[in-house]
Amino acid sequence: MKSRPPLPPIDEVRDELLAGGHLWLQEYVDGGALRFQLRADGAIRFGDREKEFEPGDPPLPYRQALAHVRENLDRQALRDAVADVGAVTFFGVATHRRSIDYDWARTPPVLGTDVWSATEETFLPPDRVEQIFRRLGIEPINAVRKELRAQDFDPGACKFPGSEWYDGPVAGVVVRSKTGGAARLLAPEFVEGVSDDGTPESVESASVLVERHATDRWLEGLVGTLEEQGRGVTAEAVTERALDAVAREAPAEHFGDGGVDEGALRSALAPRIRAFLDGRSWE
Repeated sequence: MKSRPPLPPIDEVRDELLAGGHLWLQEYVDGGALRFQLRADGAIRFGDREKEFEPGDPPLPYRQALAHVRENLDRQALRDAVADVGAVTFFGVATHRRSIDYDWARTPPVLGTDVWSATEETFLPPDRVEQIFRRLGIEPINAVRKELRAQDFDPGACKFPGSEWYDGPVAGVVVRSKTGGAARLLAPEFVEGVSDDGTPESVESASVLVERHATDRWLEGLVGTLEEQGRGVTAEAVTERALDAVAREAPAEHFGDGGVDEGALRSALAPRIRAFLDGRSWE
């Protein structure tokens, strides 16, 4: 599966990226790097920027993103489009909480950003990438500006619009050329790894995370999603959805080494969900 290093700051590649042609400016969404590839047997390989995930054991903040790809990726459309599905690697942003508290209800768990074709030995241009992700059932990253002449773009005068995914400014923009080049231009007020109120996040316990996130209204939304999908509203099903959602919406610092693990979070969720379902009106 193809890997890609972090996008460089635009100052490092300015001369090359702005030499000519047309650019796309896309919202820089502050989430986790995600890549995936369909295997010949229909299973999907996943990874972040550095490593591939072991089957069935992704980092907690990525659980909802992986479930979203598995449920929405149109495998047949991909097989119809390419002779070798293993020759294509897809890249995106897993939209879990880092520095910005996005509106998680309206933000897709995955936003597609890049497509690598081993057959063409290149990253595809952004217009094709947008079309491909839509065709395959994955939301592409939103464009702030399309087909801007490179010679007309001044990074120092760039205006940062409001985000598509919460009521606040974008964290920055990704500047992409039609030939596969890309760089990031972060908004001056955005600082990675710092919460919305300007303070570093501290690790909270599983019980505190559940108390903070698993409100009745929040759980009712999860139940509504299960009902819309025609799935049974059982304690097990709601717990799985709730676990994925808490791991996505709570800052990533709470998980991983020294943080909350899946077992602790599941144990804290179980009695809360039982109490919610027992007290819920089923009329």
